[in-house]
Amino acid sequence: MGRSCVAVDPTRPFRPVNLAVLTVSDTRTLETDTSGAILADRAKAAGHHLAARVIVRDEVPLIVAQLNAWIDDSAIDCVITTGGTGMTGRDVTPEALDQVKDKDIPGFGELFRWLSFKSIGSSTIQSRACAVLARGTYIFALPGSNGAVKDGWDGILAEQLDSRNRPCNIVELMPRLMEM
Repeated sequence: MGRSCVAVDPTRPFRPVNLAVLTVSDTRTLETDTSGAILADRAKAAGHHLAARVIVRDEVPLIVAQLNAWIDDSAIDCVITTGGTGMTGRDVTPEALDQVKDKDIPGFGELFRWLSFKSIGSSTIQSRACAVLARGTYIFALPGSNGAVKDGWDGILAEQLDSRNRPCNIVELMPRLMEM
């Protein structure tokens, strides 16, 4: 096997990202929201700033309203959602992202399902994990299980939200996201 091409360059400065965590659920509270807590804890442990953490019901207008508030908040660079990415009638997070997005980031969902396949096999086809860019803000939508948020954070977001990650990372693109 060849060696990994991903590496942290210790000569580059770490730039903390201002993150918001949105849990989409009809039943969870801050006390019972383990997946949101895992994301918040991992983000803080990585050196990022947790700017906000909210729970909203599985309803497109509520999700869109919260996303728009954070997209318009210059103190938030990135939103990570958990929940609402399945296939049932109440799973509407991707539909909410469609209403705020400027661009899709298809590689996120593709890579997430590839990583998830290693944990849950073909059941990963039930995930509609996705990511978009909305008015200069990254939004990543993960499933609501603890395993899924660990796979998404540990396998993708921890590296891509680290400004020292080589060969490239999404943090270094942030100043250019609103270019015309």
